[in-house]
Amino acid sequence: MDPALVLVWLSIVVTILSRSHAERNVYPSAGVLFVHVLEREHFKGEFPPYPKAGDSSNDPITFNTNLMGYPDRPGWLRYIQRTPNSDGVLYGSPTAEHVGKATVIEITAYNRRTFETARHKLVINIMSTEEFPLPYQAEFFIKNMNVEEMLASEVLGDFLGAVKNVWQPERLNAINITSALDRGGRVPLPINNLKEGVYVMVGADVQFSSCLREVESPHNQLRCSQEMEPLISCDKKFRAQFNIDWCKINLVDITKVVTVHSNHPDPGTGVLPEIGEYNPPPESLTSRDYLSDFLITLAVPMAVAMVLFAILGYSMCCRREGVDKRNMQTPDIQLVHHSSIQKSTKELRSMSKNREISWPLSTLPVFSQSGEVVPPLHPDNYETTSMPLMQTQINLQNQNQIPQQQPSGKWYS
Repeated sequence: MDPALVLVWLSIVVTILSRSHAERNVYPSAGVLFVHVLEREHFKGEFPPYPKAGDSSNDPITFNTNLMGYPDRPGWLRYIQRTPNSDGVLYGSPTAEHVGKATVIEITAYNRRTFETARHKLVINIMSTEEFPLPYQAEFFIKNMNVEEMLASEVLGDFLGAVKNVWQPERLNAINITSALDRGGRVPLPINNLKEGVYVMVGADVQFSSCLREVESPHNQLRCSQEMEPLISCDKKFRAQFNIDWCKINLVDITKVVTVHSNHPDPGTGVLPEIGEYNPPPESLTSRDYLSDFLITLAVPMAVAMVLFAILGYSMCCRREGVDKRNMQTPDIQLVHHSSIQKSTKELRSMSKNREISWPLSTLPVFSQSGEVVPPLHPDNYETTSMPLMQTQINLQNQNQIPQQQPSGKWYS
């Protein structure tokens, strides 16, 4: 077989294996900040390029990271990626309890153009260190930085250099970096290039310098309570690049910290313990008797309703007094008065129907010259309120003439 063809096949096999089983080992130290950058350039070679050469750099790639076999990362490890066109960053501070345990992180890269994925594995081997833990720790709040900007090696190196100038320790390490949003901070407005802020904790092996302790003076504490900037002599060494909020600096001497035992449970690492396999219920379920449920749900309320209905029917039908019993209990003189009033009312109503009404002249036809009175057109059993005001010429057959007076005062017909 042609050796060149063999080399081509071997390269194809190696490429396929690298896409699914690529591993990388890192060896961070306990108590020291760990930063690992997920470079997009490292994953671009595993996706098909653009038809046009040189356009593959525009591929939007996002990453998903999780502990192998679990949906999320360990509690000490965080991840951030601002946009699909920027690199992702894994960062955190492992503790001593993770020493000697290999933590395998699955990294899945998603190409938003081709919808293809590539999976790598990052093996984190946490090492112990003699300097852990550093006894003196100081946490600074930097207002003009975002967490991904602070995680850059050159920016973090500049900050540690400034801290070393004002502290003068023999050993100085960055312990942890936390975004202000993770501490309950608010998202800044998208104006004036505002930053969210970042907390940076550093540790050293010597006592805090006098410059760092100036914030504890009563004068500076008063200024902080009044929301004014304290007067710190070494602030000018940071101000050129880092805007530090000195009122939020936190100095901790772990040699003097008293451990307080709390009743609250330990939050843990976010990884569920091994409790065995999940056994789902069988496919063939046993039948269930619903007779008792039916009796409780329908029969009992219906029985109560029937009893209440019987009581109500007895009270309404069997306990009625009636008109006869009411008349028997009423005095005779009261019954006579009631009967006379009722007869008088009926007589008045019948008389009111038979009375004649003189119609006003305004109801006569407009073009009538006879001067006759229009009789009512409705029968006696109709009410007068329903009669129309204007009558037509057709309904004037039975009109009676009434005398009219001339302007001179003489009568004429």
